[in-house]
Amino acid sequence: MSSKEIIASRAAEALTPYSIINLGIGIPTLVANYLDKEKYYLHTENGMLGVTSVDEEDIDPLIVNAGKQPVGEGVGASYFDSASSFAMIRGGHVDAAILGALQVDEEGHVANWSVPGKDIIGVGGAMDLLVGAKKIIITTNHTAKDGSSKLVPQCEYPVTSNRIVDMVITEHAVFQWSEEKYELIEVMSGSSISEIEEKTAFSFKVHPSLLQKEG
Repeated sequence: MSSKEIIASRAAEALTPYSIINLGIGIPTLVANYLDKEKYYLHTENGMLGVTSVDEEDIDPLIVNAGKQPVGEGVGASYFDSASSFAMIRGGHVDAAILGALQVDEEGHVANWSVPGKDIIGVGGAMDLLVGAKKIIITTNHTAKDGSSKLVPQCEYPVTSNRIVDMVITEHAVFQWSEEKYELIEVMSGSSISEIEEKTAFSFKVHPSLLQKEG
């Protein structure tokens, strides 16, 4: 299983059945592969509730998610305009949003929409989801392509929102926001606390149960 699939499968475990979920672009889209289609309701900000995967031969070019990827319709799926979709988000009707990240800092902030000096199409729904969704889960590789940590003391890229991210999942670790600090609550298979400390630039605490295991 690739690192992205490991992250996506763990994110699926963090979701509550029969909840409304919004999946961002990139690793978050893979989460759908690990969800029971009858127990989760996938929402996309361009105007659909009841998103499912679709076989290549059944693709309808007019049915896409916010990332322009072809999607299918679940039983009972509904359509609405973008304004109504964002009203759902801003009104607190999305139970969880799973988003990618360029960086997450130790204050709980995420940067995931802009790299200075590079052209962008727009922020999309990231800001609204960070403000309106009840739970925010970040799925990201632990380090960037140059080997630098994506978990940093302070975001160097423009912060998407002041909302604190509830959970961060990488191929090495699961962090959860707890008492004004991230807490390492799970070490992924094949990793160790020492490796995570080496690859993480922000400060964090370790759940006592993990220290007992390594001790």
